[in-house]
Amino acid sequence: MAEFRWSQLASSQDGLFELSRRVVGRGAYQGLTFHEIEARSIISKAPPSTPWFGYSINAYRGCSHSCTYCFARPTHEYLGFNMGNDFDNQIVVKTNAVELVRAETEPGRWSGDMIAMGTNTDPYQAAEGKYKLTKGIIEVLAERANDFSILTKSPLVLRDIDLIADASRTSKVSVSFSVATLDEDVWRRTEPGAPHPRKRLDALARLRAAGIPGGVMVAPLLPGISDRPDQVAAVKSAAKESGAEWVNEVKLHLRGVRPHFMNWLAADSPDLVASYETMYPPRRPKKQKPTSESDDNQLRFILA
Repeated sequence: MAEFRWSQLASSQDGLFELSRRVVGRGAYQGLTFHEIEARSIISKAPPSTPWFGYSINAYRGCSHSCTYCFARPTHEYLGFNMGNDFDNQIVVKTNAVELVRAETEPGRWSGDMIAMGTNTDPYQAAEGKYKLTKGIIEVLAERANDFSILTKSPLVLRDIDLIADASRTSKVSVSFSVATLDEDVWRRTEPGAPHPRKRLDALARLRAAGIPGGVMVAPLLPGISDRPDQVAAVKSAAKESGAEWVNEVKLHLRGVRPHFMNWLAADSPDLVASYETMYPPRRPKKQKPTSESDDNQLRFILA
């Protein structure tokens, strides 16, 4: 199915990308498959449902951090992949992302608005070690003195610490780390591909020492798993010790990802299924006749 959807979308006259090649990961990237594409655009205007940022850049789709609760999982289904293992292992790479950022932020064309990275999938996931797209994007935004923010779970961001520090001297820049828990058992169960949460906090401390604004998102809080007062207090305390300028709690939501998460929950914590069914009842699908225009708009949102 995936091959058909890729072929169909890539050959579309109005498609937003061209499929370049499929690369099987080796060595440090073993188990991952990279689908390299040529995107038609890279800066995406945020929908009204996300008023905390206006524009975003996502150089990758899918994420090897494999967080079981990730709200971006359903976007993979539109491309013929599944929201489970495919989201974790089949990574879409917009190989021309840096060139597009340079073109789309040209003076006179771009308004200079702040751009958020990490709004959909992690800009410093494993693929970044191979492709270095996030680094290239930051270089362009720094040249333009354009404000930007980064949200990540990875200490790989430290590779670019000098670059980000330089950018922060001329622009409004921030780096936030998502740290849902310090409980190692919970971390291994819910974020099996993500770096250790303590390493994220260590990275935050180094960024803050370099003068880079940064904070922590305690996200998401999983009822009955990671939301006990002592668990949350431990994250907040460690975040402040690491120099976090802000620590924000974010509750779990399951829009779109509910089927995947509930299947995981049934295997991991069957005693919690009934309470989650009450807290997160299934939503009725909206009745809408699909059209070629709506399909194209959906693709624009997913691949942006």
